[in-house]
Amino acid sequence: MEKQQSVLKTSVLGLQHLLAMYSGDILVPLLIGGALGFNAAQMTYLVSADIFMCGIATLLQIKRTPLTGIGLPVVLGCAVEYVAPLQQIGKTLGPGYMYGGIIAAGIFIFLISGVFAKLRKFFPPLVTGSLITLVGFTLIPVAFQNIGGGDGTSKNFGAPINLLLGLITALVIICINIWGRGFIQQISVLLGILVGSIVAACLGQIGFESVSSAHWFQIPRLFYFSIPKFEWSSIATMILAAFTCMIESTGVYFALSEVVGQKLNERDLADGYRSEGLAAILGGLFNTFPYSTFSQNVGIVQLSGIKTLKPVYYSSFFLIILGMIPKVGAIANLIPTSVLGGAMLVMFGMVGAQGIKMLSAVEMTTKNLLVIAISVGLGLGVTTQPQLFHFLPASIQTILSNGMVIGSITAVIMNLLLNGSSSKD
Repeated sequence: MEKQQSVLKTSVLGLQHLLAMYSGDILVPLLIGGALGFNAAQMTYLVSADIFMCGIATLLQIKRTPLTGIGLPVVLGCAVEYVAPLQQIGKTLGPGYMYGGIIAAGIFIFLISGVFAKLRKFFPPLVTGSLITLVGFTLIPVAFQNIGGGDGTSKNFGAPINLLLGLITALVIICINIWGRGFIQQISVLLGILVGSIVAACLGQIGFESVSSAHWFQIPRLFYFSIPKFEWSSIATMILAAFTCMIESTGVYFALSEVVGQKLNERDLADGYRSEGLAAILGGLFNTFPYSTFSQNVGIVQLSGIKTLKPVYYSSFFLIILGMIPKVGAIANLIPTSVLGGAMLVMFGMVGAQGIKMLSAVEMTTKNLLVIAISVGLGLGVTTQPQLFHFLPASIQTILSNGMVIGSITAVIMNLLLNGSSSKD
């Protein structure tokens, strides 16, 4: 009986890990698939395959091997840092180059892991805070576009029903974060999307045909959408995005190590990075996404007080099982774009606010203010005015019009020039 209770308790804790990251993760395939014009069947497959690969990627990270696995209770998913680069590459060059860029970035992460583990001093809170602030704020326009309905050229863009659904979703998430407690607060985004979708269904904005037509069982296949293709600008863009995620993952690793009381050395960090690199390679081969650590799950570990890996193993197996049931993916695909936009507004705003919180601990000297001002300014500028580079070749435009990439490069270089590599971590 005690063993059964233990299994049940661990299962519930694993489900809690899954729910904390689920809404944030299914958002990425919905955004990428929507930007590429995927139909309902393709979107259903993409969501299912992504959920499946999240489980595989998580197993790669929590199970230690001689080369991979940091062995901390962390769940992996596709980070929002990859959204803008993937959308841009997919729309301008095609899905094949998007997946080629993912594979190339994964190989790069795998090979550079040992060196990157030694370079943490080049990414002090000044640089990391600027990048995280930029990540959140460059995605805010995407949130507003989705609140309006997704397609800015549509005659229904900004229709009152879309604005209402986006507002309701955002308000539910905000209210739960203000008055909710514990686990309910942790899944505020999921609950907001659920309430928004229920309201949309009551208003006749959702049809369930795609769920009834979806299969009950399906295993992800290699090259489902496209054979990977390789091109320098898409590869460079994905590598730069991967750098940003590696920086964020480093923060998650150390946050988790502090919670569980496990000190990390350079080898631990390198093993963690290599796991993410291998997960990205698999993501490209199976036409899904690159995967990195989800910071939401640090709060789950701290909240539950359970610091073992068992619940995360359960969570990864749940993800794999759900990923083989396309009807689950079809249900996720029913979520209206405006509902997702409302959730994105809060999520991306919170990412930006987290960056500002990190910067608040930085001494605001003139040099540091210049690093923040120029990196964030350039990043937001090219995001809002990408047509500034329309006279340049398409491959150059892919890099220069990506605010996150430009901001990342600027922050690192300016910090080195103004503060030197001796700036404290």
